[in-house]
Amino acid sequence: MGREVMAAMNVFFFTLLLSFSSCKASLDDTSSLHKRNLSISHHNPFSPKASLIRYWNKHISNSLPKPQFLFSKSSPLSAIDSAIFTKLAAENSLSLHLDSFCSLANLVCSFDPKQSSGNHGQHSNFALFSDKRFSNYGESRLSGVDSFKNYSNGLNSIADSFIRYSRDSTGHSEVFTNYGNDGNVANATFGNYGSAATGGSGTFQNYDNRVNVPGLRFTTYSSDGNNHKLSFSSYSDETNVGAQAFTGYGKTGNRVPSEFIKYSGDSNVIESTFTGYGELGNGANDSFTVYGNSGNNPHNNFKNYGTNANSAIDSFSSYRNGANVGQDSFQSYAKNSKSGKVGFTNYGKTFNLGNDSFRDYGKGSKGKTNIGFKSYSLGRSFKVYNDKGVTFAGYSNTSSFPGDSGVFASKRWVEPGKFFRESMLKQGNVMVMPDMMDKMPERSFLPLAIVSKLPFSTTSLAELKQVFQASDNSAMERVLLNTLAECERVPSRGETKRCVGSVEDMVDFAVSVLGHDVMVKTTRSVDGSKKEVMIGSVKGINGGEVTKSVSCHQSLYPYLLYYCHSVPKVRVYEADIIDVESKERINRGVAICHLDTSAWSPDHGAFVALGSSPGKIEVCHWIFENDMTWTIADSV
Repeated sequence: MGREVMAAMNVFFFTLLLSFSSCKASLDDTSSLHKRNLSISHHNPFSPKASLIRYWNKHISNSLPKPQFLFSKSSPLSAIDSAIFTKLAAENSLSLHLDSFCSLANLVCSFDPKQSSGNHGQHSNFALFSDKRFSNYGESRLSGVDSFKNYSNGLNSIADSFIRYSRDSTGHSEVFTNYGNDGNVANATFGNYGSAATGGSGTFQNYDNRVNVPGLRFTTYSSDGNNHKLSFSSYSDETNVGAQAFTGYGKTGNRVPSEFIKYSGDSNVIESTFTGYGELGNGANDSFTVYGNSGNNPHNNFKNYGTNANSAIDSFSSYRNGANVGQDSFQSYAKNSKSGKVGFTNYGKTFNLGNDSFRDYGKGSKGKTNIGFKSYSLGRSFKVYNDKGVTFAGYSNTSSFPGDSGVFASKRWVEPGKFFRESMLKQGNVMVMPDMMDKMPERSFLPLAIVSKLPFSTTSLAELKQVFQASDNSAMERVLLNTLAECERVPSRGETKRCVGSVEDMVDFAVSVLGHDVMVKTTRSVDGSKKEVMIGSVKGINGGEVTKSVSCHQSLYPYLLYYCHSVPKVRVYEADIIDVESKERINRGVAICHLDTSAWSPDHGAFVALGSSPGKIEVCHWIFENDMTWTIADSV
């Protein structure tokens, strides 16, 4: 029985049921509709779960027990609910009933949560706070320190707003430590932050690290400020697709020093826009150190940066080193400035050719404007720049990875236990287990009949935004675009991949790679996370022989979506996890060991943690909560 036939039968069944019913339930009356269908869905042969069981039995050739951890993620919709929403999806009308759809189907349809608001004006210490709006906070303050520690950490959708924060203050310092780390969608808005402030400092440490989709807006940040020092350390490191906007940053400021240290390192497609940055500034001192290093296709845009500035000093050190591709645009940079100094050291030494554009760079500048480029690599265009005071020292036509990259790599932090050698999987060995917890929001798969009717491509973004009521520049729009872009990414060498939004689609992909005699495994629980554990009994899947697998990892999306890809030349293991003190078994872990790492990046966290390089060692890791790996089934 084909997919379309099964979907048609569901619609037919729904119509048949309605013919026996003397009343109609309103779609918006989700409570009564759900109650009416509750007794039917559990044993209904036309429910999405019943349909899935039949699909599994048809496509999986063995009689192994069905994986309950996977089946539990299937759609909770009843037969009638599924038929209703299938029809609405076919008619492009789901958006008219989005609340009902999201509630009954267990989706996450908003990443822009409501914020609580408040006006605060006193010296404060905020620890373990989240989703707050700080309006007029610290305005006109005289000295004082505000500290935000572990703020919004680990949340799924972080929305914080700092409007007119520290405006007109004197000697006021703000410290953001571990701000918004490990979240899924972080939205922070800093409007008129530090505007016209005198003295004091703003420090952002470990800000939005390991966030999936950070969206940060700094509007007129320290505009008209007087010596209000700003420091960004470990900002947006290891994030996945982010967008930061600095508009009017340091504009007309007086000696406003800014430091970006280890900014956006190891991130995947980060985009930063600096508009009107330091414009008309007096004696500004900006430093970008280890900015965008080892990132995957970072995009940075500097518009009117330092325009008409007086005696500005800008330094770009180890900027975008080791990045994959990358694109930078400097438009009207230091244009009409006076006595400025700009230094680019080890700029853009990428693996693959980047694209850099300098337009009107230093044009019309007066006095001694000293612009120096050292060890600057391929892929750049200079259009209309001031040839007086511009020096190119060691300007190289090479895109090879810089030999000093290990200095940066050795300083990176990789979670203990995240990667390990195959030799560690021996009974009696003690090792650190990483944080196994799934930090994605809980969602369910959609029925195949519905997901097959929803648009799923970047070219259909407008239709998707309409379905999920996503406004322009919203967190939902970024979530959609981020995941679509990753799903459409060209596969790596030897990789076969597919994004799946139903269990049936996942089964299809696994079977296409491994055949019909397959099984799927995951680590049983998160017990043992972040502490030392002992390895108990170890079993090699497929007899411990070299095999291939299909690994599936969650992606952030309104409905449950997995990024599945084939993984050749691996060994897969199951191991008992033993408590070191009690010697009792606390978990059953699944680990995969990649035997061929020759195509991996030299800056991959595995090599940082284990101290090696591509192709020289195998790398193992656990299968984390709610991730899974498919293999050829073991013979019983």
